[in-house]
Amino acid sequence: MQTDKNTVIGFVLLGILFFGYFWFSSQQQQELLKEQRRVEDSIAQVKAKQLPVVDPATARVDSTRRDSMQNVAAAGSFHSAANGTEQLLTVENELIKIVFTNKGGQPKSVELKKFQSADSTNVILAGTDFDHISYNINTTANQSSSTTNLFFNPGTISKSPDGSTVVTFLLPSAEGQSIAHQYVVRPNNYMIDWNVQLQGSDRLLTQNTLNLNWQVLTAQHQRDVRYERTQSRLCYFTDDDYDFTNAATGASETFNKPVKWLSIKQQFFNTTLVAKGNFNSGEVSITVPGDEDSTDVVGKAIANMRIQLPASASANIPFQIYYGPNDYQVLKQYGMEMESIVDLGSGVFSFVKYINRYIIMPVFNFFASFITNYGWVIALLTIFIRLVTSPLTYSSYLSGAKMKVLRPELDVLKKKFGEDQQGFAMEQMKLFREAGVNPLGGCIPALLQIPIFFALYSFFNAEISLRGANFLWADDLSSYDVILKLPIYIWGYGDHVSLFTLTAVITSFLISFYNMSMTPDQNNPVMKYMPYIFPFILLFVFNRLPSALTWYYTVSNVITLILQFIIQNYIINHDKILAKIEETRKKPKVKSKWQQKYEGMVESQKKLQELKQRSSDKK
Repeated sequence: MQTDKNTVIGFVLLGILFFGYFWFSSQQQQELLKEQRRVEDSIAQVKAKQLPVVDPATARVDSTRRDSMQNVAAAGSFHSAANGTEQLLTVENELIKIVFTNKGGQPKSVELKKFQSADSTNVILAGTDFDHISYNINTTANQSSSTTNLFFNPGTISKSPDGSTVVTFLLPSAEGQSIAHQYVVRPNNYMIDWNVQLQGSDRLLTQNTLNLNWQVLTAQHQRDVRYERTQSRLCYFTDDDYDFTNAATGASETFNKPVKWLSIKQQFFNTTLVAKGNFNSGEVSITVPGDEDSTDVVGKAIANMRIQLPASASANIPFQIYYGPNDYQVLKQYGMEMESIVDLGSGVFSFVKYINRYIIMPVFNFFASFITNYGWVIALLTIFIRLVTSPLTYSSYLSGAKMKVLRPELDVLKKKFGEDQQGFAMEQMKLFREAGVNPLGGCIPALLQIPIFFALYSFFNAEISLRGANFLWADDLSSYDVILKLPIYIWGYGDHVSLFTLTAVITSFLISFYNMSMTPDQNNPVMKYMPYIFPFILLFVFNRLPSALTWYYTVSNVITLILQFIIQNYIINHDKILAKIEETRKKPKVKSKWQQKYEGMVESQKKLQELKQRSSDKK
């Protein structure tokens, strides 16, 4: 393949774009984390100076006694529920196993039966003391209490005709008010219905407003908790539109308009709260531990959402809670654009989500329908993509061949004009026009590969079926493969060596080496070595990315090498190309508007240089 100047520029721009994107994201995260750590350390130091030293055992006893007394005082007419014994109730379907607690009448933990964490245990969502969902109620004229501090009556279980399991927790008061939490667990479903039924809601709620407090701790489920944090998001559907906030280094949002649902998204799982009647307003914040912290916590989210109810003595407030995977098809069945939680393209490259939704995913699923090993599915997907883009590839090779044929004439022009770059540019454009050669023919196809790369980058980071899928030496195609664990963490590279990254980088070097061997010697040493810089950048960019992506890149590079050899040696006839160029030269030429503007600009610059030179000679 002929590598002309524009082709090299195209690959250089591609490399700079990739490296700049990942470097800028990393730098931004590091700065935010440093500032967050500095503030937290300062606050901790101030608090440490202010607090007296207390014996831990004594402090625990006093704290328990004080909390108990405060709960009783705050419970008011619900005083009998202030202290009690926690009782657990377990319900499960084919997909999830939920443990409910009567303390707060809420889910205590949710286990996903078909997915395992990095430690080979089943994925647990909402399984810590931090996790809860509650709201404040008025217990007396001047007291209020959170439902998470009150013990409901032991839960009851009943079955619906459709096979659903209904769990009900009741909390009565001495003055006739009551609260019922009803949960409906359907067969083969990750979504749980949660109905809050209030009797005496006009007295239980201040100004008929339900202030819901929702806390979620997202635990590590992938191999690399640092990388998992980069995939975290706060997602929401507000004003009939989906939106999100990156939560890699924390996030916060204030809502002043109706919110349909709110989701705390990890790389492959999410917990979503749906208000069937919409939240009227609210605030959410997510805090994230630093990368240097040895913790299995991805982040902590606290949401305070408000629902304004009509004035009434009773109220039924319907919610839904989703505990499950970021599976595009599963989420799509619930409507409300919940499938957008799956990140198939966002930010500057948000348009690639349509490439993923309507091309990549259907083709991937088609191959996966009859091939069980996802490594070979990715290989077939790669072949499909290369077939679709083959016209562009061929045009790039053909453009390179034409440039090679014209190389002797370009060398003559270089010697003729010497340091006169404007004159050389004018004659070069004239030569290209006469020969019918597009100087950007090798550059444009390279740039068109950018959307494909970012589409696949998003897809392989989000495709849940790749999680835990093994291929060759990789035990999880959704994460990087490891052939050597390093004793230290190297910033920008990681703490491991990925073999698929090495194969992708080596094959990229081979392509650059082959291209340079087909190109006459470059006078400019920078241009001579520029094509080798891009593969070197890939070594650092790819090492933490999913092995599915680096495997795809390896297969694509091997196909490129094979195509280059076949096309250059058996398909492209350089004699015919030369004859066609000569034939094109004999035809009448019509300059395009772009060529006219470009040549006018070059001519103006040339005249300006001549005037400057004359002025300099007179002096």
